[in-house]
Amino acid sequence: MTPHPVSGGRPPFSREVLALDPAAAAARIQEWLRTTIARDLQRRGAVVATSGGVDSAVCAALCQRALGSERVHALFLPGRNSTPSSRERAQELCAGLGVALEEVDIAAALEPLGCYRHRDAAIASVFPAYRPGDRYKIAIAGGVLDRDRANVFDLVVERPDGAEQRARLPLDAYLQLVAATNMKQRARKLLEYHAAERRNYAVIGTPNRLEYELGFFVRGGDGLADLKPIAHLYKTQVFALAEHLGVPRAIREATPSTETYSLPQTQQEFYFALPYQELDLLLWAHRHAVPPAEVAAAMGLRADQVERGFADIERKRHVAARLHRAALLVEDVA
Repeated sequence: MTPHPVSGGRPPFSREVLALDPAAAAARIQEWLRTTIARDLQRRGAVVATSGGVDSAVCAALCQRALGSERVHALFLPGRNSTPSSRERAQELCAGLGVALEEVDIAAALEPLGCYRHRDAAIASVFPAYRPGDRYKIAIAGGVLDRDRANVFDLVVERPDGAEQRARLPLDAYLQLVAATNMKQRARKLLEYHAAERRNYAVIGTPNRLEYELGFFVRGGDGLADLKPIAHLYKTQVFALAEHLGVPRAIREATPSTETYSLPQTQQEFYFALPYQELDLLLWAHRHAVPPAEVAAAMGLRADQVERGFADIERKRHVAARLHRAALLVEDVA
């Protein structure tokens, strides 16, 4: 962790540590995109997969400003669990940017690969009455700040009468369900690279700092890209940049979600366990070695809760390190 900024003369820890000059940040990223794509990668433009969320919207807007509308190609890649509102948000974004939007439904490709069959078998192993088409999701069990253990997950299934059943998800079922789900991300990336290579474009990755540093991505899926222009920005900062760039209000006001499973689900209950506003601050404080008591006073928490938050960050960073690691070799190859 880097030294506590107070030792360098900065003000004490507060919510203001994430304040951003959005105009300067946008200008810096746009210049980086122009030079990196043209000079370092020797590509002619950029492909951005737009989900209807704020991260991909900001990336698309930055690329459009850096390269021009004619050199940005947007993709919308829905599956069975995508919502009509996501499509509408992606369409509104691209219409405003003057960027071409191509839609490809990935469900037809995932069916013969066994994605849905493996998914249904995993769910039925926990809830034998489950039938394909019943809505479901996985969710973190309990609050991260009030327990001293790693996250565990529950499986939630909606019964035909609308009531929800919840049960702890055994490891084998969890692994099978996640492996099936990850096929969606890898199928999307296949289409992104196909769209990019036929145009000699670069593929843009859209993770913010929380996702990049804490491992909220699929190796070989949404973690794969040629450039990741907002990976240094906290989610709070991404929203500030979105407002500066004129990202549609419907996108800026949408709750960050996964659209991974058929029941509505936020990123908080699926992976992060905390609202992004709180996790941004905890991650910043952890990186800068701010004492837990000082963090607690600024955030309205107890020091022991901050310590548990720091511990959860460390666990997630350990996962992220494995996901980021390059393929291992017997010996170095020049």
